[in-house]
Amino acid sequence: MNPPAPDPQHEARHEARAFVNPAAEAPARPYAAHGARSLTQTGFDAALAEISSWPGYAPTPLLPLPGLARQLGLGQLLYKDEGGRFGLGSFKALGGAYAVANVLRHAVMAARGLARVGSRDLLSGAYADVVGRATVTCATDGNHGRSVAWGAQLFGCRCVIFVHQHVSQGRRDAIARYGAEVREVRGNYDDAVRHAAATAAAEGWSVVSDTSYPGYRDIPLDVMHGYGVMAAEVAQQLAGSPPPTHVFAQAGVGALAAAVCASFWLHWGERRPRFVVVEPIAADCVYRSLQAGRPAVVEGALDTVMAGLACGEVSDLAWEVLHGGTNVAVAVADAYALQAMRVLAAPVAGDRPVVAGETGGVGLAALLAAQQHPALRQALALDAHSRVLLLGSEGDTDPVIYRQVVGRSAAEVLA
Repeated sequence: MNPPAPDPQHEARHEARAFVNPAAEAPARPYAAHGARSLTQTGFDAALAEISSWPGYAPTPLLPLPGLARQLGLGQLLYKDEGGRFGLGSFKALGGAYAVANVLRHAVMAARGLARVGSRDLLSGAYADVVGRATVTCATDGNHGRSVAWGAQLFGCRCVIFVHQHVSQGRRDAIARYGAEVREVRGNYDDAVRHAAATAAAEGWSVVSDTSYPGYRDIPLDVMHGYGVMAAEVAQQLAGSPPPTHVFAQAGVGALAAAVCASFWLHWGERRPRFVVVEPIAADCVYRSLQAGRPAVVEGALDTVMAGLACGEVSDLAWEVLHGGTNVAVAVADAYALQAMRVLAAPVAGDRPVVAGETGGVGLAALLAAQQHPALRQALALDAHSRVLLLGSEGDTDPVIYRQVVGRSAAEVLA
């Protein structure tokens, strides 16, 4: 399958809209008083302890972009760059692989009658006989499947990944490089999710998904606690400095956004940032859910170049946090996401170049849209004193598409 090169329609449309959430919790309201109690500080701490013990772990950089901040009329702009995370190119390495480790830990404990097994025990190979009999699976737009496949390879179990028909060949190949079997499902991401769940039930496999649904919560909760490592690193990197006034998080099924929202809510309390969720116009399930006051489904092909955000249904676990934790939802056209990739690759004087994929730069896409739409900037409550944090969720996870959009490879950009 050839990667979907940006077409004139994607480039021409410059739509953007915002919804100010009337159900947003007041800053002073404690996290414990909110309905979302599934994501906990204990869960976030356990994930950090395990993931930081893995070979190759290092916090990803928090990059200041003062030149771009001035250009956008902001007081500060920070970019959490996940492009180097465990060599996988995205934040997803934190969630899927952590959940795989927990699936295998529980399998070993059950098989051997043990009270405790850690990641290091799995990595030692001491339980290879148990681990080798397990199969993990999921549906993916690309990055989550790569993380699950990497985790399966790291800890030694079998892996089958389901992709929908619009996933690029580059992303399929990246998953297969970690030893996973890749199978195509006709339809969109949500069709692939349902197919993966049905196949796993028939085969006795473990689904490692970042989206939850009735009867399936524990593993997605592990995934989300893994994502919280990114937020913990940001909090540590900003120790001694005031917190951001705004955080822009990409949505998809909402797992990353909810994990970061909950983690910052727990860490900063009433000083927590204004939380902004950003989605493609063609796949704005969180936006529509906030409008409706309940989870809403986006039907159809979900056609967007923001491949990692082409999701039509918000995760139940994510909704528990986002329905009250989100201040503003923003939906942007693909043109802004492509512009964001180019702006980051060719930075304002004094800023570092940044490699961001179609999904990675969508927080900046919202800021670029706000430059052209004054009503959007007003809805976001942005001014010259705003301190904005962007979650750079991925690098060039499909190098072919990245070169098509930016005109240079990631190596050329960084050089």
